[in-house]
Amino acid sequence: MVAGRSVRAGGSLLVSLRVQALVSLVLAVVLPAVVRYQDLVQDGLGNAASRNSIIAAVVGVVFGLFLLRRVTEFPGTRAYDLILPSYATSYGLVLAFLFASRFEYARIYMASSFGMAIVTSFIIGYWLDRYGVRRFYVVPAGNVETLLANEGVDWVIMRTPEVPAERFAPIVADLHHDHDGEWERTLAEAAVRGHPVYHTKLLGESLTGKSSIDHLSENSFGSLVPNLAYRKVKRVADVVGCIVAIPILIPVLLGIALIIRLDSAGPVLFLQERMGYRGQPFRMFKFRTMRPRPPIEDEEDARADAMTRTDDDRVTQVGRFLRRSRLDELPQVWNVLRGEMSWIGPRPEAVSLSQWYDGELPFYLYRHIVRPGITGWAQVNLGHVTSLEDVNDKLKYDFYYIKNLSAGLDILIVLRTVQTILSGFGSK
Repeated sequence: MVAGRSVRAGGSLLVSLRVQALVSLVLAVVLPAVVRYQDLVQDGLGNAASRNSIIAAVVGVVFGLFLLRRVTEFPGTRAYDLILPSYATSYGLVLAFLFASRFEYARIYMASSFGMAIVTSFIIGYWLDRYGVRRFYVVPAGNVETLLANEGVDWVIMRTPEVPAERFAPIVADLHHDHDGEWERTLAEAAVRGHPVYHTKLLGESLTGKSSIDHLSENSFGSLVPNLAYRKVKRVADVVGCIVAIPILIPVLLGIALIIRLDSAGPVLFLQERMGYRGQPFRMFKFRTMRPRPPIEDEEDARADAMTRTDDDRVTQVGRFLRRSRLDELPQVWNVLRGEMSWIGPRPEAVSLSQWYDGELPFYLYRHIVRPGITGWAQVNLGHVTSLEDVNDKLKYDFYYIKNLSAGLDILIVLRTVQTILSGFGSK
């Protein structure tokens, strides 16, 4: 997290990652073996199946906890929503390795360990929610009023220029303000002692998951250009993901195409001009979810037609399910393979809408500095929006993603997308 939790009495031990790991290992690795599977305890590491199972469970627990902690560092996340996807990912990878390597292991024990890991994380999360609160010490000078408006945080106003007595207490200050000598020395001393010192603007972005678009501020690399090294890695990951996914998706795509054909007259695929990478239009593929309609020449009517309304009567019966489950987006794997899109990024808008937004919203064009995605940070936070006010809010999420482009944020978006698909959040 941007800063650790401070806690009320009774919750201090569970704040530590080491303590959480120890508790998880005891309850999710040792306890299932002791209570139910005596052979694993008796055989110890001498039996291949027992040894492999225990090692696999340890890896599953530790990696799952690491993944959960990593993705909940980002704002707009609730740990409860990400416990199941995090441990499903860690245990899934471990079991895939065991299966591919043909190592022997105890299936029931691994299932029990997986279940206990999830239960333990929910218990820890409940304990921290009940006893924990994020606490920041605030230097009362400069632009801090906007930051203090954020709820769910214990803001402690510093009255004198003295380093807080609380160990490693995080401090926040407007670092663009011209502080007097005593406050500057205090901030320097705090940093030397190991206290995190945050700038008000960056902390505000981290707490809300949005970046201000009042002006084109540089990202954390000191440039308007997002993380160049990661962009290259991300493109390689996109291609590899397509190569792995396409053979698996072919039967699914054919099945959905057949259902659409039987449900209503018209083409299976819907092709639309969308605004893409570096402001270049491209043809995006989707499964058709609406009844076919004739092309519209008038610009204003075309813009209105490009917006999907709530309970839109143009959506077919099958299309409603496809939109809710996001299965209508699957053909875009072809756009990803061609380099027009990425698996993760700002959602591409119809050209008519994009041109309208660009004329109405400052710096809207900047979102095209990265490849658009099948899913993205704005989608898992806001869903589908069309009004200028909502698009302006969505743009703040897009800017936050661009500014903080990283593998950790992409992993979080993947996990949040699974949650979104299951809940149908934001679909129209």
